[in-house]
Amino acid sequence: MDSVSYRAGAERRERLERARLYLVIESAPGGRPAGEVVEPALEGGVDVVQLREKRAPAEEIAAVGSDLVRLCHRHGALLVVNDRPDIALACGADGVHVGQEDEDPEAARAHVGSELLLGVSTHTPGQIEAAERSSADYLGVGPVHATATKPDVPAVGLELVRHAAVHAGKPFFAIGGIDATNAGEVAHAGARRIAVVRAIRDAPDPRQAAEALSAALRRAHALAAR
Repeated sequence: MDSVSYRAGAERRERLERARLYLVIESAPGGRPAGEVVEPALEGGVDVVQLREKRAPAEEIAAVGSDLVRLCHRHGALLVVNDRPDIALACGADGVHVGQEDEDPEAARAHVGSELLLGVSTHTPGQIEAAERSSADYLGVGPVHATATKPDVPAVGLELVRHAAVHAGKPFFAIGGIDATNAGEVAHAGARRIAVVRAIRDAPDPRQAAEALSAALRRAHALAAR
């Protein structure tokens, strides 16, 4: 790896370590351009955006990804692409995220190289342990609550968050049905970071929704530190 790539990878991992709020978004949420949701969400405190699009052609996803990369970088945030290492590379994303039914994490790592981030979804203690042994940079842990975005994956509740807080040495984002009303209890269970879909995507004001989530995390962490 050359020195420029090494610095880029190190900067991404530093941003990841500081990140607290992660937004998962489609390429055209509700028929709108993704940027109409992402930009105010970034202004409200989102640190990482994942482009998760399963239906559109690869060229369309890459074009949206390129636009979101520029938008995220303008706000000092990270952009990762779900499931598609090839598209992550094509649009200049900061990383790729794979689920348990997607490409093997080590195959994804081999595809994108060491300078890009790699995230892995986990739903059980065994999957957390496997992700810890892998070359993944971060974990998604959940779904904490039942969610329409993952209808086939049963909710794991707060117990898996507690397990991750004790056993995960890598950064992890609790995900699944989290909003401003329950983000505090997820934080109290040990999550320093959360990921959301509907809580921001479907909000009338994405910036306000992101600010409310960030504030709920800060309050919970402040109480835990007392």
